[in-house]
Amino acid sequence: MVGGKNMTNGLSHITFIVRDLDRMERILTDILDAQKIYDSGAEGFSISKERFFDIGGVWVATMEGDPLPQRSYNHVAFEMGPDEYDDRLARIRALGLDVREGRSRVPGEGQSIYFYDDDNHMFELHSGTLQERLERYAKGR
Repeated sequence: MVGGKNMTNGLSHITFIVRDLDRMERILTDILDAQKIYDSGAEGFSISKERFFDIGGVWVATMEGDPLPQRSYNHVAFEMGPDEYDDRLARIRALGLDVREGRSRVPGEGQSIYFYDDDNHMFELHSGTLQERLERYAKGR
C-alpha cells in the first residue's frame, strides 16, 4: 500500500475482439507460441464465444465480435530474443499478415517487428528490455 491506498498487482489479461477465432488462434500459436488453455465452444459464460491462451505467462483472451474500424499505433508488444528476428518475421509473412516498418531506433534499443492481424490490432515483437532502453536514453544521442 502507498499512502493508505492499494496498488494494482499487475496485468491480469488482454482481450482481443476478432471476427474469426480460428484465424486468431493460428496467429497467436504460430507467431507468438501461444498455448490454448480454454475454448468456450458452443457453451458460453461471457458475451460471445471465447478462447484463452497463455503467451509467456500472460493470459490472452480472444472473443468473437466486430473488428476495430481502423488501424492505429495502439499495440501490444511481446518479448522476443535478439536472435529470433528473422524467424519471427518469416512466421508473420507465412500467414500473409501486413508488416509495418519499425520506427528508426538508436543502437542499444533493441529490434522490433510490428504487424497487424486481420482485425486491425497491431502487435509488436521486441528484443530489448525497459532497463536497456533507459540506460541507452541516459547516454543521450
